[in-house]
Amino acid sequence: MAVWALGINHHTAPLDLRGRFAFALDQIAPTLAGLRSALSGPEAAIISTCNRTEIYCAHGAADAQAIDRTVDWMAQAGGVAPALLRSHAYTLHDGLAARHVFRVASGLDSMVLGEAQILGQMKDAVRVADQAGALGSTLNQLFQRSFAVAKEVRTATEIGAHSISMAAAAVRLASQLFEDLGQVRVLFVGAGEMIELAATHFAAKSPKSIAIANRTLERGEKLAGRFGGEVMRLADLPARLHEFDAIVSCTASTLPIIGLGAVERALKQRKHRPMFMVDLAVPRDIEPEVKGLEDVFLYTVDDLASVVQTGQAQRQAAVAQAEVIIDAGVQSFLHWMGQRDPQHGVVPLIRQLNSQADAWRQAELTRARKQLARGDDVHAVLEALARGLTQKMLHGAMAELHAGDGPAREHAAETISRLFLRKER
Repeated sequence: MAVWALGINHHTAPLDLRGRFAFALDQIAPTLAGLRSALSGPEAAIISTCNRTEIYCAHGAADAQAIDRTVDWMAQAGGVAPALLRSHAYTLHDGLAARHVFRVASGLDSMVLGEAQILGQMKDAVRVADQAGALGSTLNQLFQRSFAVAKEVRTATEIGAHSISMAAAAVRLASQLFEDLGQVRVLFVGAGEMIELAATHFAAKSPKSIAIANRTLERGEKLAGRFGGEVMRLADLPARLHEFDAIVSCTASTLPIIGLGAVERALKQRKHRPMFMVDLAVPRDIEPEVKGLEDVFLYTVDDLASVVQTGQAQRQAAVAQAEVIIDAGVQSFLHWMGQRDPQHGVVPLIRQLNSQADAWRQAELTRARKQLARGDDVHAVLEALARGLTQKMLHGAMAELHAGDGPAREHAAETISRLFLRKER
């Protein structure tokens, strides 16, 4: 059984392309049915958030034809050419796929390093896939292990410390534009989890007023009641847009709900007093042309990236600790897969070793590239690269030497000596 992943994320694809592949939670089950039909029924799951859309599959083999069929299917679903999707997508197999999903669950691959929201989104996606009958034992094991690794990372490290959420970043930017947030009228468009988080952050600054615009008044009223705000229908938004100084939007709409014309009319009524707008939705809620207006300060999720990077230096030690936990999780998962392989023996073991070595190599290369990009000394970076690989290769051997009783350690010592201290003949 092979595991593989195909995806695009905020590292590889621009916002508008990601928006074409954003699936709401209620769309995932029928989408999985179409995918599995196109691929002749593998285990499958789809994770779709603001920052990524990823397809995970488990089948007898991850051959090139299966990957190509998945790319073609995904491209058709998003209405783009397969060549365009390939230029922004990544494919990962076995150990690399496991390592990636463990990092995603742990918040190491998020725009906000260490954020916890992705874990809940992944659990929702896995639950839907399971209810749709798309999960088998292999993917179920992969995701359950990813959740366990994420829990250990958050318990054993400070990966979530000092993190700046998108909502907090929006408040920070608003504070730079408006001298006193206590005089600002804020409108939130939508009533989901992200808007609730944003409203909580803004409410802490005691703005002059808060309003919630939502498609269903009941949900909007519930959220508005928490902050002493008013609620309105989305249909009333164009006529009242001019009343608000700051607008934060995040809905599940597939098309923009705030257009250029509506914002132009609002600015005219405001006598060109500035408007602060944050579009946290993927696909966009606010037409991108709005950003070109002179008196509008519009930010998307990608625009907020530089703000949320603040404070990441303090978490690099926690990241290193998390990577060790993830590496151990990957080894454990690969061992589990190997045990279930009907041809369990030397060939699966070789595949696992190569996959693990590739994962270690990729991790150290990624870290080295980041250090070089920061301008670190080349010799120091090479030294750290070599040291990191060496530590990873010896970690398991050292653990065995320190574990077990006397006979077990003696047996481990003999095996490790034979493997690591061979003399060239």
